[in-house]
Formats: sequence, structure tokens, C-alpha cells
Amino acid sequence: MKSIIELKELAFGYNGQEIIKDASFEMAPGEFLFLVGKSGSGKSTLMQLIYFNLLPTKGEITVGEFSSKRIKHKDILKVRRKLGIIFQDFKLIRDRNVYENLAFILEVTGYNPKNIKKKVLEVLNEVGLVNKLKSKPEELSGGELQRVGIARAIINNPMLILADEPTGNLDPENSIEILELLKRINAKGTAVIFATHNYEMVKRGDGKILRLNNGKLEIFDRPK
Repeated sequence: MKSIIELKELAFGYNGQEIIKDASFEMAPGEFLFLVGKSGSGKSTLMQLIYFNLLPTKGEITVGEFSSKRIKHKDILKVRRKLGIIFQDFKLIRDRNVYENLAFILEVTGYNPKNIKKKVLEVLNEVGLVNKLKSKPEELSGGELQRVGIARAIINNPMLILADEPTGNLDPENSIEILELLKRINAKGTAVIFATHNYEMVKRGDGKILRLNNGKLEIFDRPK
């Protein structure tokens, strides 16, 4: 089975400081992967390398059919349309309601306008927020905001979700609900990378664990 992501001796750094060193791994379609490490260890940097917001200073990363060594600027958008990205701080458009935040993603990616409403309602139903479609972000709880973030991430049927500390701003109960939602999405075939420094989240999952430690990427045993 062909990998959806492959890192080959990848390194990244700036100002003479290497943040990631000689990282290599492959991720299969449909896999659930935890990326762990203390704050500042490079988890967000690795996520940005995967969606080509950054390019490695050494080595290579391949995402689908696109390689960091050969990718052209115009192809970066093609890569990102295959990915769903979830942020710790939600990054919703504050002056648009839930429906408008999601419809906007479909509009800019050229989705058939006749089908936008149906698709938005479909993903809102999946995350349990159909009753909030007219709510503005300031009217939502943290857990609801992150559910909208997940709806936005899955709306284009990505092959992979990159969840960058998605529970970092949430209380324990909402954190568990977000993890369980991502596990259900994964069970339908979408690969997930869940970056966290919260080992309580990792204990509740059953995916492979990678740890960034002093710039090195290593397989990590599941915490008890």
C-alpha cells in the first residue's frame, strides 16, 4: 500500500538552530497517528512541513504525489485541498456565522454552488452542530468552536487531517469528546495526525505514537 506521507532524513532549522533532525517515517492511508512532545519540541513545525507552509532545509517530504524537492508554488494549493487542518485556536472568521464559515471553504475551492448547503448541513450533522449553523463564533463554547474547526477540516473529504493541539484550549470533558469525534472520522477511512503534549489524550487512543525529542523523531511506547 502506497504511503500518503513519507519523510526521508528530513531536517528543518533557521538561524543556525536545527529544530528537526534527520526525521524519517511513513504513514499509510487511514492510519491514526499521535505526534507527541513537550511544548516547543517542533510538533507545529512538522505539521507545517507536511502542508508545505515550510520546506525542509535537508532531506525530503512527500505528501501524496507531491515532493518537497520538486513542488511548484501553484501545486501547494493542490496539496492543501487533500488535507484538513485543525488549529488549537480555531481560526474561524469572526464576523461570519457557522454556516458562512463552512460555505466559504467550498466557494473558494470551486464546489458546485447548488450543492453547498447540502454539504454544509452534512458535515454539521457529523459533528453534532446542525442547530448552531446561524451562530457567530462568539456565541459558541470552546468545544463547539473546535467542532466547527473539525467540520471545516472534513468538508472537502481530505485524505488526511492534521490536528495541531486541537484540545489545547479545552477542558478535559470537551477534549475527550473531540478525540472521540476524530476517532470516528478516522474509522470511516480518513487518516489523522493528532499532535499533543497531553498524554491523557494518547492513553485514550490506539494509534501509533511518534515523539519529537531534541529534534529527533522516534517511535514511542504507549503510556500506561
